[in-house]
Amino acid sequence: MKLKLVLWLLGLLLKRALRRKPRFREKLERMQRLDWGVATEDLSICRYYRMSPEGITSARGLPVDLDLELRFADAGTALKILKKPTQQKFLDGMMADKVRIVGDSADMTRLQSLLKHL
Repeated sequence: MKLKLVLWLLGLLLKRALRRKPRFREKLERMQRLDWGVATEDLSICRYYRMSPEGITSARGLPVDLDLELRFADAGTALKILKKPTQQKFLDGMMADKVRIVGDSADMTRLQSLLKHL
C-alpha cells in the first residue's frame, strides 16, 4: 500500500514541477517526450508516467509501449530505493538482482536528469 501511495505522489510531484520549475520544463522540452513506468516483478503494483512539454499523465498499469521500465523485486525494495534514489543504490540493486531496467539505459540517464529538478 505504501508503494502505491509513493508512486501516486510521484505523479503529483512531476505535474507540480512542470508547472512551477522552469528548469524541469526546459529539460522536458529538449527531450520532447519520455514514457516510463515503475513496477514490482510480479506486476502486483505498477504505475506509468507519460511526460511531454504539454503535460504529464499518470495511471495504474504498465502498457507495452513505454520507453523505460523500472522493475523491483518487491515493494519493500522499491520503497527503500525510491525514498532516496541515487545512482549507487540503483547499481547495487541491479547487482543484487533486486532492480531490473527494461529499455534503453540512455532513457534512464534522461530520467535521472529530470528527477534532479523535483
